Amino acid sequence: MDEILNIVWITFLPFLELRASIPYGILKANLNWALVFLVCVVTNIILGAVLYPLIDTIIRIFTRIGFIDNLYRRYVRRTQKRIDMYVKKYGYLGVAIFIGIPLPGSGVYSGALAAHLIGLDYKKFIIADIIGVLIAGIIVTIVSLTGVETFDFFIKII
Repeated sequence: MDEILNIVWITFLPFLELRASIPYGILKANLNWALVFLVCVVTNIILGAVLYPLIDTIIRIFTRIGFIDNLYRRYVRRTQKRIDMYVKKYGYLGVAIFIGIPLPGSGVYSGALAAHLIGLDYKKFIIADIIGVLIAGIIVTIVSLTGVETFDFFIKII
């Protein structure tokens, strides 16, 4: 049970999310991959659903601090540039693609902020959140599992 709580907490961490919790659960905690996938995906989807309505409040609170306001403005510009091509091409499903690409700087936190910045309504964000988290979860799980198998293939057991 402690390891399940660990993967939940890792999933809640900005910039890590399920991109770190799935490999941790599979490779470090040696949990069943299906259980890890389910827990991490559900946690990440819930995170997005809770985070999106709170973004205005969070932004107002933290941007009162000068250096955080400067960091936020730079982050906003970078996020808007990164998501713009996806949204122009695919609409709100572009947000799902942005969330689903398991690269640094993408994920539910960035996707929620980006969706907020483009004025996406809550229902469309939830759909994008679910689709994007499933995409990311599948990719990270496959990479984690095949990485383990590839590693085992190259290591001779003594």
